[in-house]
Amino acid sequence: MEENVKQPLLERKYYEDCPGCKVDQAKELSEGQGVPVRNLFIIWMVVLCADKHSCYKVAKLALPISSLFPFLYFMVRDFNIAKTEADISSYAGYVGSAFMFGRCLTSVMWGIVADRYGRKPVIVIGIIVVVIFNTLFGLSTSFWMAVIMRFLLGSLNGLLGPVKAYATELFREEHQALGLSTVSAAWGVGLIIGPALGGYLAQPVEKYPHIFSKDSFWDKFPYFLPNFIISAVAFVVVIGCIWIPETLHNHNCRNESIDNAEALENGGSVASKDKIIQKKENLLLNWPLMSSVIVYCVFALHDIAYQEVFSLWAVSPQRLGGLNFTTDDVGNVLSISGLALIIYQLTIYPSVEKASGPIVIGRISGMISIPLLQSYPFIALLSGLAIYIVLSIASVLKNILSATINTGLFLLQNRAVEQHQRGAANGISMTGMSLFKAIGPATGGAM
Repeated sequence: MEENVKQPLLERKYYEDCPGCKVDQAKELSEGQGVPVRNLFIIWMVVLCADKHSCYKVAKLALPISSLFPFLYFMVRDFNIAKTEADISSYAGYVGSAFMFGRCLTSVMWGIVADRYGRKPVIVIGIIVVVIFNTLFGLSTSFWMAVIMRFLLGSLNGLLGPVKAYATELFREEHQALGLSTVSAAWGVGLIIGPALGGYLAQPVEKYPHIFSKDSFWDKFPYFLPNFIISAVAFVVVIGCIWIPETLHNHNCRNESIDNAEALENGGSVASKDKIIQKKENLLLNWPLMSSVIVYCVFALHDIAYQEVFSLWAVSPQRLGGLNFTTDDVGNVLSISGLALIIYQLTIYPSVEKASGPIVIGRISGMISIPLLQSYPFIALLSGLAIYIVLSIASVLKNILSATINTGLFLLQNRAVEQHQRGAANGISMTGMSLFKAIGPATGGAM
């Protein structure tokens, strides 16, 4: 009796000198071998030192951004540019907007560069930019120097778009949700480490006078230490990036993706309800892509406004309607949120996404966010230990819901295009998101 052997319906051709083919071949050979831990670690470290400003948590700069929140209010206050204490929040919002405005101008360009020359060069350049301009930001002696450093950090670091494409291409389809959720989880690590660095290491002369003497370098630059530590970590990651694989194909022949091949072999349709690859060259006419980008931009405006308002509201004096938290208090709340986010993204989200799909779970998360945000004014009426507990729970829920929506949108955007356009597609997404986020901090801080 003849054995029925399943033959592939679509022949896969690999090119010996193509780095993208090597990655695809490794993915094919890894079928059934479980989660690729090495790839998860690569994404984790890159995003941790690179960018996940797209969330209060995903990847803008995970450590550079999250470490900024606890001390930004005090940094702007020390610049003596605000005429009244109430104006400090507005100027702090401009510092946050400068980063996003810079990224808005260059995201598409960096996406095109990633599509033409590879994801790896853009990743390495982005982290080098963090090393340089994050250090210079810590040495800022005036408001305008801080704004310029943030603008240059945003415009010269085009990492977030390509790294999402990279996370999609590095994993087999069944692990893509885990790969992109790792982007958010890495931000969760940043939320644990970043606020702790910013809260405990900023103004070291005041907090640790027995170690850092008055009138020393650390007194002249009270916010340099946390930025320097982060830049040092980023430098180590730059060295490690020498060995990460490139996922972009360097040959002209555009083969059907491995995902398409697997779908054909299984007798299924290439296009599913959450994965519709468009063949059109004009990305602006790709409705599955652009619809997810529009939703992403609208939610980004909401999310960054929340981030800015939360941090400034927490440290503002009670007579101005704030909670009068210290930098340590803000750091503690954000760190708790970060820990919960890591656990959720790595253990719960991939299973939930697989069961319901990114669209359904995103809609549910959006609906739950509305009453949650409306509860914040009532949280301010609490006092003592109760306000810390309730605020921490609310912050955890807000971060988890935001990560669920963002990660689902990342999946939809990267599944809507083929590899040769994925960098540019993410660049368009980052441009729109950055434009909305440039508006968010300024308006949120003013409010």
